[in-house]
Amino acid sequence: MSHIVIHRDHPLTLDEARQAAETLAVQLAERYDLSHHWQDDTLYFERSGVGGQIELEPGKLRINVRLGFLLATLKYKLEQEIHAYLDELFQQAGPPDPV
Repeated sequence: MSHIVIHRDHPLTLDEARQAAETLAVQLAERYDLSHHWQDDTLYFERSGVGGQIELEPGKLRINVRLGFLLATLKYKLEQEIHAYLDELFQQAGPPDPV
């Protein structure tokens, strides 16, 4: 089994981060036929051969994806897509307002 693990700081509120994670999950669901559900501030997703979660907290997120043997060859592509989405999302959000 292959893993993708991503830890990121982010400038979003918890509600904004939750909406972003939901948007990502919907896009992945459409593209890769994933199902997903929330438990507290963690979004779980799965399908045959892949599963994982996006854990949210203020200013941080952790993504953990487990790929089965047949999908392990897609690891690099999936990891790059996730990073590109996060880069775009956080760039759009801009830096946090000074306190």
